Amino acid sequence: MDRHPENDLHRLPDHLDRIRRYAADLLAGLDERPAAVAPDPVKPRPPAEGVGLEGALAEFAERWEPGFSGSAGPRYLGFVTGGTTPAALAGDWLTPVLDQNPAVDLDSTAPGLERETLAWLRDLLGLGGAHTGAFVSGATQSNTVGLAIAREWLGERAGVRVSDAGVAALGDVRVLSGTAHSSVLKALSVLGLGRDALRAVPTLPGREAVDVAALERLLDGRPTVVVANAGTVNTGDFDDLQALVALRERHPFWLHVDAAFGGLAALSPAHAPLVAGLAEADSVCVDLHKWLNVPYDSAVQFTRHRDLQLRVFRNNAAYLTDPAGDPDFVHLTPENSRRLRALPAWFALRAYGASGHRAIVERNIAQARLLGDLLAADARWRLLAPVRLNIVCFTLADAPDAGRIAALLREVAATGTAFLTATALDGVPAIRAAFSNWRTTDADVPRVAAALADAHTKVIL
Repeated sequence: MDRHPENDLHRLPDHLDRIRRYAADLLAGLDERPAAVAPDPVKPRPPAEGVGLEGALAEFAERWEPGFSGSAGPRYLGFVTGGTTPAALAGDWLTPVLDQNPAVDLDSTAPGLERETLAWLRDLLGLGGAHTGAFVSGATQSNTVGLAIAREWLGERAGVRVSDAGVAALGDVRVLSGTAHSSVLKALSVLGLGRDALRAVPTLPGREAVDVAALERLLDGRPTVVVANAGTVNTGDFDDLQALVALRERHPFWLHVDAAFGGLAALSPAHAPLVAGLAEADSVCVDLHKWLNVPYDSAVQFTRHRDLQLRVFRNNAAYLTDPAGDPDFVHLTPENSRRLRALPAWFALRAYGASGHRAIVERNIAQARLLGDLLAADARWRLLAPVRLNIVCFTLADAPDAGRIAALLREVAATGTAFLTATALDGVPAIRAAFSNWRTTDADVPRVAAALADAHTKVIL
């Protein structure tokens, strides 16, 4: 057996061709691949002698691949998860081939490609030239970086450098939000600010958007961080960013906007007003492996306060460049070395541009509205919120119960037709369907509705 990389290297063109055919077959069957697969455990095998690349591929195809879901396919609606466009796939395949570390500018043009990609994204989102960015792994890391910079800003207001003195020097900290994503709580925990620092602000009646008047009543001159939403995960709701920017003029605070998927509403002329004011945010989170449809492990963070970001993440090592001027990425995020995350996004943006991605966004919004209309016309279901963007939040019309909903969703998943997730809105057990995949067609929507109806007949009646 080929147990050493050198042996596989000699046959690498043949191996890559075999993998290409295997991957092409997977992609060809993706539309009909089960959207979800029951996570039955695969019996682990003990460590063994190597079997070479060909043997490893054969074993993966036999033992593991059949249990992988069609999460990149058209009817995986459980999370705000895109698929992978062909151009993004090409960029992602080339990423490990070239195996660049873009964290420093010492040895390649890879960091320059990342800066170009960030500039394109900044323009797509309507951010101004004052915003600079960096690539991170996902929305959780992006929110963490943004809030770490906010923590340093809080320190400035208190006359301390948190990056030097530690978070204990801050004293009491307030983070206010109407409907904060769970990753914000995780970020607060990691940053030492604590989950208890988050104070819930009342939302508008029947909405997940913050009540700006209620927020203003909570602002008493103390340094504060406000976390706003540009797209909530349950209903796709948006805070009024322009109103928050105006409020900040009267009561200074740090404005962090979680625009993980909703930021790309900027691509649609009809929905761009939802993100009006985003350019005035102090920090912004955008997750590219959602609506931009690039593979996982790709998000960006933007801020108007690079000086504070540099204080937090500066890497003091003699063998690295001085961060003065335009700092290397090693000085801007928690990671020192990482993969060239920008390459799939660069390929996708260069291949399809703003118009191609606008078409994806607008098509998904129309599909969400279509599903909402189908459910509203069916007496078995009740919409819990208007379809504002790309998410449909609904429940059983009769006696919604978490257990019944869980059983119904298991039945839907068992058919392989679609995958949706349970949630709760204002204490009501519910279901959410999120449309963000470029592969989803209008014909997929009635299939999802029919699968829900069939599962209702089998489980609820």
